[in-house]
Amino acid sequence: MAFWDNLLGGQRASQFDIGNAASNSIELTKRHPTVSLTKQGAATGNLRVNLSWQMRTSDIGQRSRQKGRLLSNPLKLFKPEVVQAHTQGVVNVDLDLGCMYELTDGSKGVVQPLGDLLGDLNGPPYIKASGDDRFGAGSGETIYVNLDQRENIKRLLFFVYIYDQTPAFDRTHAHITMYPSSGPRIEIDLDEHEPQARSCAVFSVDNVKGELVVRREVRYVYGFQGELDRLYGWGLQWGRGFKTKT
Repeated sequence: MAFWDNLLGGQRASQFDIGNAASNSIELTKRHPTVSLTKQGAATGNLRVNLSWQMRTSDIGQRSRQKGRLLSNPLKLFKPEVVQAHTQGVVNVDLDLGCMYELTDGSKGVVQPLGDLLGDLNGPPYIKASGDDRFGAGSGETIYVNLDQRENIKRLLFFVYIYDQTPAFDRTHAHITMYPSSGPRIEIDLDEHEPQARSCAVFSVDNVKGELVVRREVRYVYGFQGELDRLYGWGLQWGRGFKTKT
């Protein structure tokens, strides 16, 4: 299948895990998957959603052990590995952060680096992507949501996908952090081993009678955005898409 055959150009607020006091964070888990931004007093200002990822430490150790085997088979030096990392252990896998949206006026779309669909923070869809980080280092990738326009937002679905066709969710430790304008940050780990998956629906935000509810999803699929669309009933038309080469 061609890579971009599928791409276009409440529970109570008390049901969550709280990190230690020093971290001031909420972790969404399978057991406690939801939190209300409204009840947390965090449904105003800009919500910053950040994606970062690193190589799993077990893979780093495995790579160290493999170095000793090269002496017995020197030809392996010329065989590229699927996942490589520099000394900080940051994976050379291109994960992207995107967001499908549906507004209360019925308009739908997607914000993502692919196709330069970067959105607009002060006008519809009130969502803005900061750009494309192809290495996961430093600040990672970030999408902002203008929650002062929450009455115009019906639902959002944040997702992560692997651009370069290399399934590697099982080799990377991806992490999503939400930073509301006030209150604790909200964290979700993509910590399940799905070696063949290329996309993952990470979390949703639903406007339920004026209350903004965040729900952990962490649902992996083996296709791309079009498959996530069908899974969540978005109804967008998807086609091929590419990134601008740098």
